Amino acid sequence: MNIYDTLIIGAGMSGLAAGIRLAMFDQKVCILERHKVPGGLNSYYERKGRKLDVGLHAMTNFARRGERGRPLTKLLKQLRIPYEKLELSQQNFSKILFPDNSISFSNDPQLLIEEIERNFPQQKDNFARLLKLVTDFDDVNLNNKQQSAKKKVREIISDERLLEMIFCPLLIYGSAWENDMDFSQFVIMFKSIYLEGFSRPKNGVRTIINLLLEKFTQLGGELRLGTGVKTIDVEKGAVAGVTLDSGEKIQSSRILSSIGLPETMSIVSEGRESAVVGNMSFTETILFFDKKPGDKEIKETIIFYNENDKYDYKRPQTLYDYRSAVICFPNNFVCDDYEEGIIRVTFIANSEKWNELDKKTYLQNKQEVRDKALALVARLFPEFQANLLYHDVFTPITITRFTGHFDGAVYGTTQKARDGRTGIKNLFICGTDQGFLGIVGAMLSGISMANLHCLMKGEKA
Repeated sequence: MNIYDTLIIGAGMSGLAAGIRLAMFDQKVCILERHKVPGGLNSYYERKGRKLDVGLHAMTNFARRGERGRPLTKLLKQLRIPYEKLELSQQNFSKILFPDNSISFSNDPQLLIEEIERNFPQQKDNFARLLKLVTDFDDVNLNNKQQSAKKKVREIISDERLLEMIFCPLLIYGSAWENDMDFSQFVIMFKSIYLEGFSRPKNGVRTIINLLLEKFTQLGGELRLGTGVKTIDVEKGAVAGVTLDSGEKIQSSRILSSIGLPETMSIVSEGRESAVVGNMSFTETILFFDKKPGDKEIKETIIFYNENDKYDYKRPQTLYDYRSAVICFPNNFVCDDYEEGIIRVTFIANSEKWNELDKKTYLQNKQEVRDKALALVARLFPEFQANLLYHDVFTPITITRFTGHFDGAVYGTTQKARDGRTGIKNLFICGTDQGFLGIVGAMLSGISMANLHCLMKGEKA
């Protein structure tokens, strides 16, 4: 029987990063992944010769080479991966688009400051106060108590329209809560999007995953793809190993799970505790055209669109909510490595409603989602006249099928385990349900939980 120092469940960004960190210190570590392709919520696939990213619109937490103290810089140092290997390309700029106002922002925070001064001049000093609060707050302190971000921000920002616009990108790019988020997570997202910014690795998410895989295997780590965990075996309140779907048993006295807190606790053999499953899921439409958006002077990289003054970020009563959307233009990073024009449109969706559909109705509604996405692009950019070459649509059902997340909950549970601990001795959580957000956040979560729970103090230097 195989015996490991640490078993990691899930080969997403956090699981791979945790595995690298442990393998650096000569731990015998194995990552178990149910699917044939690593990456989890940020994976990739090919259709008709086209490379498609799952989840990744952009990588947050941009940092320039040599820039110190940034999350990305810390991450690369911990994993000993050279900065230039990522081949990052910055966004042009992005926009929050509401009925009577728009706010542009880029990787230079000064643009956001100027836009708010121009559109909301009476909030200039208040926004400066919010910036100070955000920059002074220790968002990664594992002992931070949960508190409503909107309640906290309303103490500073008195214009509700501005508050809704500030929250819009932060919610849809990271919140498991409906219409709000924990203040620590608000600060994490605010810094990563507004103060650091968006970029994209050359060749998309494959570049990151391949770098992590290469590093992990070089260090002697073992990765088993297509290997699902049936149960986490617990004896006398402590983990003893796992039983695989095949019936094979693997021993380890320490397990780090990146598959989500509810999903992890559902396979614990004894002493399991239920965890709340989040409501937030999405549809995503990926559109390929014979022209690029930039050919028609569309320069925005990402648009956060909302039809109303209030941003209704919650599970809709219908299959999906087309009143708001994220519209991403992957061609509109500084370096464009695509041959065709691509537009990605994301709608908030209701996982329960999608699961009620028979196959024929399911396929019909996927086509309707595509049509709504095309109609939105045509309405916002009537000058973009191009032929649709190919498209793909994924739904909450797709998310559950390929990630295992219950109800297609992209951002996991509302009850984050910030210190990674569960009710089971030596069973720890990393990734989305630990609470660090985004691709960089997920990898930092894996590193942090590996350092905290799986390495001796002398090994962490």
